[in-house]
Amino acid sequence: MEYGSIEREIQIDATPEVVYEVVSRPEHLREWWPDEIEFKPVPGATGVISFGDRSTPDAKVESLTVVDADPPRRFSFRWVYDEGEVATPTNSLLVTFELTPSGSGTLLRFSEAGFRERGWEAAVLENAYREHAAGWDHFLPRLVAYVNRLVSTP
Repeated sequence: MEYGSIEREIQIDATPEVVYEVVSRPEHLREWWPDEIEFKPVPGATGVISFGDRSTPDAKVESLTVVDADPPRRFSFRWVYDEGEVATPTNSLLVTFELTPSGSGTLLRFSEAGFRERGWEAAVLENAYREHAAGWDHFLPRLVAYVNRLVSTP
């Protein structure tokens, strides 16, 4: 296994405009992914994402920088870099949501890349990759379920 990037494709029964909002707006992201997330969905904006109660030591808190915001086609951000640093291709992971109209819905192409570029030792690289792959396998179906609830609500 090369641990280069995580890639998933998902068909979603909603327009690219709806799916774009769900993957790029904090108020929607909180419904299917992190416990808290704060940022503006514009290129260069920075923010914070957290899993768990931020007042406890168990919380996982990461910085985030928006890279690309091209509604309703693409939204990407860098994360998992040290606090106080500027996100670069060698110190962070790049998450990208590519949206393509498909029938009456949207084909979402998801990727998270940059694992090897981090320069982690093999065991750390393998662990981070597996944790993130398992995480996305948990959260991406929640994205689909959330969109389904959103579009079925009158």
